[in-house]
Amino acid sequence: MAEPIVQGQKLTKRYGELVAVDAVDFDVARGECVAFLGPNGAGKTTLMRMVFSAVARSEGELRVFGLTPIDDRKRINAAVGVVFQENNLDEELDVLDNLRIYAKYCGLDRRTARRRCAELLELMSLSEKAQSKVRELSGGMMRRLMIARALLGDPRLLILDEPTTGLDPQVRHAIWAVLRRLKREGLTILLTTHYMEEAQALADRVTIMDRGKIILCGPPARLIEEQMERFVLQAAGLERRPRVPDSVRHEQVGDADYFYCAAEEPLRALAGELPPSGVVLRHANLEDVFFKFTGRGLHE
Repeated sequence: MAEPIVQGQKLTKRYGELVAVDAVDFDVARGECVAFLGPNGAGKTTLMRMVFSAVARSEGELRVFGLTPIDDRKRINAAVGVVFQENNLDEELDVLDNLRIYAKYCGLDRRTARRRCAELLELMSLSEKAQSKVRELSGGMMRRLMIARALLGDPRLLILDEPTTGLDPQVRHAIWAVLRRLKREGLTILLTTHYMEEAQALADRVTIMDRGKIILCGPPARLIEEQMERFVLQAAGLERRPRVPDSVRHEQVGDADYFYCAAEEPLRALAGELPPSGVVLRHANLEDVFFKFTGRGLHE
């Protein structure tokens, strides 16, 4: 078996008494997309920052392309593209100049830089905005420009930290289409996200983190099949709750009720006893798995 692109063993990061990442084991294969899910403060971003040498590990082992982050920072960063949560574009420059300046940082000669800039602007549907100031762009255009910039050096690994947060559905789907194309071309992708739909749309494997630990990992469809009943009935604001048969698992969270069952018919019968408003019968999804293992309460 080929050596993983990224491999962590008992990887730990401490900030004083706070354990941000707690002895996690994980790996990422070449050409794979792995999505990290978790509540705020779960350790996802800290883990990504260790991978691209932004912070040093406290304990454990970490290899990226067989190299050690921090010690081999330059060699690793030359082969990694990173899209941060925050916009760090130069808003006083135009779109093309943002790419040209970064191309110099990547060590591209002028001819190669010109070709790569044109290719990536076209890929991200930004060619018509090449001369526009960054401050004039929409939020979705800025995110697409940040992805284009991260791809300038033709990286072997792309790290995306919540790449579509706050974007409208059309922009989100457009970015997903580009990322799926890049994965088909062999690019390895690591991403953090709060969007379960995003993880299902992109990831070969999903890793769920909570309080610094990895608590579940696997292909999205397999996690849903193995960890959840097949059907879910959800209802909001019930004044009276029906009798729940033994074959149905019931969970109450605030004013919401969730009924889980391997078969659809018992849930249909329950739904018939409830007022139709606010009642939905559906298949289990990745969000159900996420809440089962991390809880539905706020993590603050």
